[in-house]
Amino acid sequence: MAEQTIQRTKNHKDQGGRLSSRRMIRLKKLESTRYFDYQLIFYMVILLAFGMVMLYSASSYTASLSYGDAAYWVKRQLIFSMGGFFLMFIISKLDYHFWIRHAPIIYVLAFGLNILVIFAGVSRNGSSRWLQMGPIQLQPSELAKAAAIVFFARLFEEMGTNVDKAKKLVVPFFLIVLLLIPIAATNLSTAVILAGIWFFMLLVVSKNRKVMLTIVGVGLAAVAGFITFAGYRSDRIKIWRDPTKYEKGYQTLQGLYAIGSGGIFGKGLGAGMQKRFVPEARNDMIFSLICEELGLFGAVILIILFILFLYRLYFIATNAVDLSGSLIVVGIMAQIAIQVVLNIAVVTNTIPNTGITLPFISYGGTALIILMGEIGIALNVSRSINFYA
Repeated sequence: MAEQTIQRTKNHKDQGGRLSSRRMIRLKKLESTRYFDYQLIFYMVILLAFGMVMLYSASSYTASLSYGDAAYWVKRQLIFSMGGFFLMFIISKLDYHFWIRHAPIIYVLAFGLNILVIFAGVSRNGSSRWLQMGPIQLQPSELAKAAAIVFFARLFEEMGTNVDKAKKLVVPFFLIVLLLIPIAATNLSTAVILAGIWFFMLLVVSKNRKVMLTIVGVGLAAVAGFITFAGYRSDRIKIWRDPTKYEKGYQTLQGLYAIGSGGIFGKGLGAGMQKRFVPEARNDMIFSLICEELGLFGAVILIILFILFLYRLYFIATNAVDLSGSLIVVGIMAQIAIQVVLNIAVVTNTIPNTGITLPFISYGGTALIILMGEIGIALNVSRSINFYA
């Protein structure tokens, strides 16, 4: 271990009972050197750059018609990215235990904002998911993901071995359901992602597989209930089964046409035609445009980039110095992995259509900035890892 390495170095003394100057220098390096995951930043930058290029290609036609500027959406995304980098840099310098200490306050804030959006939310494309705060539009459900990650990282660490006891899990189960209710009322897909984050964090710390299976069953029943009692959600099931029969299946069909026309190597960057017809090409459906212009090859490259990025998070999580730090990174990793899988599944019509963006690739301000803030926390966790040459 780290401490043993330092102790062995201290024990190597010269005949006068003092450390030699060479060993003293080595000891200082051992005590001061800390790990920082630059590879995580590298893969994130590659994903962002990939996203900027594809965003321009996917949105240039619509942006030219609507705003007279083909780069309108890219410019805005660039501003969001710069804000995200600034936030990530600041947070990466801040001890992640700060967020652990204030996790209950963050949880209550996220819960309150998601309650507020039900009554005072700004409607966009038929959905009220945003709060208008002066010139800024905030999507509280994105904040809820980060809040849940730090809150349950603290709670599960404090519970210790009690996470294996079904009765002791009543409180964390109640708290996640409490947060999910206002989110599910306006955004079921985000609620599913949030529930998945909570589940995977619990899966890491709990050995009680019977409880895990029970929670999965309850979760599936809850999703089925939301779909059943909300007519428009049950309609999505019908559209998913046969999009050709319904007018609202237009988006799905156009996305599938884009994927099918791309072939192995695609039509070429910027040469895709479906950007003119695919609704929300810059948001939820951008993966279909990637397939059209870069083909299966480009899609596989993007998936590999995500896998490499997730592996760096896995590395940090498995080497974190404490459970809370590890759980925070597990939560971030789960969030990104779930969103990538669900977004690709929606675009390929593997699951019913719902609004899930592709991390770092799709256009979006709140989602990108908060996600990059989360990466800042993961980078700070990586700083706690002792590195010995």
